[in-house]
Amino acid sequence: MSAKDERVRDFLTTRRAKITPDMVGLPTGSGVRRVPGLRREEVAMLSGVSVDYYTRIEKGDLSGVSDEILDALARTLQLGEDETAYLYDLARTSRRPARARRHPRSAVSVPRQVQLLIDSMSESPVVALNQQLDIVAANTLGRALFDVVFASPTKRSDSAPPNMAAFVFLDPAADTFFGNIDEAAGTCVRMLRAQAGKTPHNRQLTQLIGELSTRSTDFSARWAAHDVGIHRTGAKTLHHHEVGELDLGFEELALASSPSIALSTYVAEPDSPTSEKLRLLATWAATEKVTAQQ
Repeated sequence: MSAKDERVRDFLTTRRAKITPDMVGLPTGSGVRRVPGLRREEVAMLSGVSVDYYTRIEKGDLSGVSDEILDALARTLQLGEDETAYLYDLARTSRRPARARRHPRSAVSVPRQVQLLIDSMSESPVVALNQQLDIVAANTLGRALFDVVFASPTKRSDSAPPNMAAFVFLDPAADTFFGNIDEAAGTCVRMLRAQAGKTPHNRQLTQLIGELSTRSTDFSARWAAHDVGIHRTGAKTLHHHEVGELDLGFEELALASSPSIALSTYVAEPDSPTSEKLRLLATWAATEKVTAQQ
């Protein structure tokens, strides 16, 4: 990694553009401002550093920048928790570029014990995602819920795992499957951006981002915005071709034994229409399995 990182420059520039003077208690003045957000000198003043020092940082050089200054910048730019973590990841790479390369390959499967755990959660759809959003494992209900993703032509080969981001941006079926395709697209990009900060030399991730940037103008535009975030909890509306619309709660479960994998679990309110549809989906999946074995 070079001393000057374009990701640092672009991230800080886009964050600075989001903060207006009134948001940090500065007078707007009567003149025309040439920038949409704060000026560099305003960020420097509010963060307690010189303009020259902040300019060096924003040009992409985080080497030697202390945690105290990173925290001051995060406060000034009103960064969220995930954005602050991303800034620290960029700084870590800048400080120790050799160490930043020492990351294991992304998982393409899960340990047997993890698969047994997933299978034991039989009443809820569960899928396991690796660092670049490949679905590397699922229980029966999870595979049934996301069967359109597993069958997507965006898979690189029959043996390759399906990729959630490729499905969202490259498969027209995603528009029907997701109740809010804009939200799904934004979530994928923010998660990939956060992961790129943690593992900048992840070859599979870099290849995926390059492919999506080339093939999807929507992805390219969203990637250029440098938005960052981790999707830990929330609600999703999905439309399954057999059982219809499902309103599901979502929780991400981290695995201490397999930190490169996260379990995405989906739950329905008890006695709700969606809970009944999940039971129908389970019956449909069992029937499809029997048919396939015949």
